[in-house]
Amino acid sequence: MRLPYVYRVTKYDPADRDDRGHYTGSEDVFSDHGEVEAAYLRAIAAFAADTGVDHLAVREPQIPSFVHFGVEPPVDGYGLTGLFPAGPTGFFDGAEVTLGTGLELVRAMLRDNGAWCRLEVEGTFAVHVGWDQYVYVGSSRPCDEALAGTRALGLFPERLDASPYDMETGEDVQRPGDDDFWAALHSAVRAGRAGLLEEMHLEGSSRWHRLTCDTIDTVRAGLAPRARLAVWPDLSSDTDTVLGALPADGLIEGVWQDEDGRVHSAVADEDAFPELTARISRAEAAALLSMYADERSPLCTAVMPDSDGVVRARWQTDPTPSDRTWAEQAANSPDTPPEPPDR
Repeated sequence: MRLPYVYRVTKYDPADRDDRGHYTGSEDVFSDHGEVEAAYLRAIAAFAADTGVDHLAVREPQIPSFVHFGVEPPVDGYGLTGLFPAGPTGFFDGAEVTLGTGLELVRAMLRDNGAWCRLEVEGTFAVHVGWDQYVYVGSSRPCDEALAGTRALGLFPERLDASPYDMETGEDVQRPGDDDFWAALHSAVRAGRAGLLEEMHLEGSSRWHRLTCDTIDTVRAGLAPRARLAVWPDLSSDTDTVLGALPADGLIEGVWQDEDGRVHSAVADEDAFPELTARISRAEAAALLSMYADERSPLCTAVMPDSDGVVRARWQTDPTPSDRTWAEQAANSPDTPPEPPDR
């Protein structure tokens, strides 16, 4: 749902834009970590106050993966240190934060610390931080006082039809990680067709879990809220054969299990292949997965629903053939459990 009042709030004077809207003035794209940054935060607080909002929901959180495009380098903790009582694990889709914590997340995004998310109250309020100190504020109300206050702070609010960072969802029906999904996963693990679960709780980061019939329920209970899931075949204990499949170049994710049972992963290009080879050669079991979308093919995917069984996460997985089969079965026979994941 798009909000009726959307403003681009920046330090860039519209008078210094060319005919294409590109800024040509002297302001740089960095946060000053000082008065101007504080003005951004005060302006957002004013819009929230005009809208009657004192809490925000974290949506589609992410951290840098292999590549970071920000103008400032990411910092340890990605700007999340001290913001959540449970630590960085509190940074998940749907997490509710106070306005004060939300403003600190905005500060981290303005500084390109690494963490990014949308901050929203559904149907009421939204804050999206873009590149180069561009902030987009949406409200269900016109926020006349906040607009005047923002101008008094030396910033420039400009009315837009919509935020360019509004979430767009795909048309595919998303498979939920519900009881039927986990029952099918039990069957696939028991039959030896599956044995590895990728938990994508943040964009840019995955946690890996090796599955047995005895551990599936424990893994399920420990997943982050609204996490995206991908099911893979089990790791191979023949690590020599795994390493023999390492290409000469490219971008590869290595997944391996150490003697202590912990599962690790690392993304590497050809320059880092020697280190990846050294780690996998000492592992109990391992697998190599391509990082290229057209070559990365899990058995099936899902998104974890909320505790009431409803999928409220807006991000989606890339559907596999098994997911499409599930969608067809669900459309034709909604009470029929889906088939177990297979190739």
